[in-house]
Amino acid sequence: MTTRQTPASTNAVPPPGAAGNRNGLLLLALSLGYFLVMLDTTIVTVALPAIGADLDGGLSGLQWVSNGYTVTFAASLLTAGALSDKFGGRRVFLVGLWSFAVLSAVSAVAMSMGMLIALRALLGIAGALLVPTSLALIANTYADPKARAKALGVWAALSGSGLVAGPIAGGLLTEAFGWQAIFVVNVPVALVCVWITTRRAPETARKPGRGIDLTGQIAAVAALGGLTFGLIQSGPLGWRDPQVLVALGVFVVAAVVFVMAERRPDTDRGGPMLPGTLFRDPVFPAGLVAGAIVNFGLTGVLFVLSLFFQDAHGFSPSVAGLAFLPLTIPTAFNPIFTGRLVARIGARVPATIGFVMMALGTLAQVLFDGNSTGEVVIAMAGLLVLGFGVSFAIPSLLTVVVGSVPKELAGVGSGALNSARQTGAVLGVAVLGALLSAGDTPTGGAQLALVVAGVVLLVGAVIVATFVGRKS
Repeated sequence: MTTRQTPASTNAVPPPGAAGNRNGLLLLALSLGYFLVMLDTTIVTVALPAIGADLDGGLSGLQWVSNGYTVTFAASLLTAGALSDKFGGRRVFLVGLWSFAVLSAVSAVAMSMGMLIALRALLGIAGALLVPTSLALIANTYADPKARAKALGVWAALSGSGLVAGPIAGGLLTEAFGWQAIFVVNVPVALVCVWITTRRAPETARKPGRGIDLTGQIAAVAALGGLTFGLIQSGPLGWRDPQVLVALGVFVVAAVVFVMAERRPDTDRGGPMLPGTLFRDPVFPAGLVAGAIVNFGLTGVLFVLSLFFQDAHGFSPSVAGLAFLPLTIPTAFNPIFTGRLVARIGARVPATIGFVMMALGTLAQVLFDGNSTGEVVIAMAGLLVLGFGVSFAIPSLLTVVVGSVPKELAGVGSGALNSARQTGAVLGVAVLGALLSAGDTPTGGAQLALVVAGVVLLVGAVIVATFVGRKS
């Protein structure tokens, strides 16, 4: 009589470390997904002159190539969280990855400036789907709080590096293979993430009855899009142009609709994207404003300097990209130190120091008038100071915002901070780009934009010093 053997895969105990390896590979995929999202916010900056020359676009067109992505990304983040709850994090994350891969491939063959801008807007929506879903999958994969905290640290470190690595990668890829390569590079990375996620990711709990705040979502897109269009087109068309006035009118109406939509009561089947309870503590709105200012400065300055380095100083795309290397160095290690410092003394001092350093690093670029050795050294040192400022300010603000909201709304609070930061990025490119075009020369316009950015960052320092408590 033969005894039927039970397949080893059914009851066998996994070898030691197997679960850790499995989770580690999934964490890599989830982090790389968000890395692509952050990378795409800045990778285009150094490639903009090449895109403009190839697709025949002026400064306003280049601003839209940058902002088309960020507008939809910022406006869709909170709704993406609701979609994750409704349909499951794994499913929505995979939809976001597939969409990101396909849209990136099509962007590489864009034949006109308008087509590329439209594709960038769709890419922003796809990118928004990856942020809350990756967090939900990490929360479901790592049940132990300590393991989850470590996983979130890896996720934040790897994904956050995409923001500052973008200009370097964009410059090297553009000079070696053309601007199309900055989109092609997304495809294999996204497909690898799809392969890993399909095989390793657990499904998150679904809430089929969860409602979607369509009124608030549409109003947010319309308000941010109208404001951005008005600011960008005010340069070439003037503030009295009918298109500009209509766009600003759309912004005002949509903003009112958004506020009214967010004031309605929450229910089991859905409610506002931003519940009113979040604003009971003044630290929360102050944190959102400060978060917007951080990205106003960072993304706006990257946009201005990418054009300034190439147009005024004659840098090639690869040299312009490598010039941003001093900015990226502190972001590789300083957030860890910042986290420990915030735990010890609170967020006020690190956040204030961060904003001041960002302002000083930005204002140092104003002195970069020629190409003398001394001026180059000052500019690079300024970028290093700017990088340290970013790595002090952003982790501190995340701690402030999450700590100021009820625990059950921590996800919404962090999503609101991300949305505020991306809104600041949109305004940074729009406002500083408009100032860039207002100058008599490329150097004069860039210096004006950099001075304004520095002043705005100093205002951010005042805000956090005033509203952020010594202990978060």
